[in-house]
Amino acid sequence: MDRPELQLDTNLVENDIRPFVIGRKNWLFSGCPEGATASAGFYSLVQIAKLAGVDPYAYLRDLFTSWESEPRSLSYQDLPQLAIPALD
Repeated sequence: MDRPELQLDTNLVENDIRPFVIGRKNWLFSGCPEGATASAGFYSLVQIAKLAGVDPYAYLRDLFTSWESEPRSLSYQDLPQLAIPALD
């Protein structure tokens, strides 16, 4: 190992997905394939908000409130912006 300071574990990822793994039996039968797709989209929105450092509850509340006044499809502009450094 050339870089012993690097951790060889997946603890961060495992902790992030734990709430979904715990509820997996409850969500196993989403009613139909469309329900499963909708659930996956919802979980993705929550994780994107967390990655962007945004409170998921506040983000979803604001997003759904804005849809009440202006119904539309979700676009990339509705997503929290991630601060991703450029790869040079």
